[in-house]
Amino acid sequence: MCDYSLHYVANRPAKVGDKLVTTRFRESATRGFAAVGEPNVAVCLLPGTELAFDREVDCDRGYGLLPHRTITAKVARFRQINRDRPTSHRDALEFPDGQIVLLTSLWEGQHATVLQLPASATAREPDPEARAAVNDQPAFSNWGV
Repeated sequence: MCDYSLHYVANRPAKVGDKLVTTRFRESATRGFAAVGEPNVAVCLLPGTELAFDREVDCDRGYGLLPHRTITAKVARFRQINRDRPTSHRDALEFPDGQIVLLTSLWEGQHATVLQLPASATAREPDPEARAAVNDQPAFSNWGV
């Protein structure tokens, strides 16, 4: 999913193996992920998507008054917070130590790889047209018993 502030930015869903970079988009004052080589297309993550950064993660501490902070973990899981507040940033990363960081507070230019997408919340029924034809005849064997 992409944050409300990225609704006017071209976007696409994330795929396993995507190489991402944190970006500030021209059409928005917020930061998010773009694929390497596609700087004007936001890559939207589903809650539960797992990422691996190529180094420790740098982010704003808040309101620009305090120095930045560095998160020593290199893996994170995407999640959404503030879901009950439609005009608040929701896209966030949760790190193994429990820290939650808004995506928009990540410094620009940091690289990450999509490791895993979340499992589907509901199992889909197979397409009846795609099923193999069923033979109602009993199976016979040439093997004697």
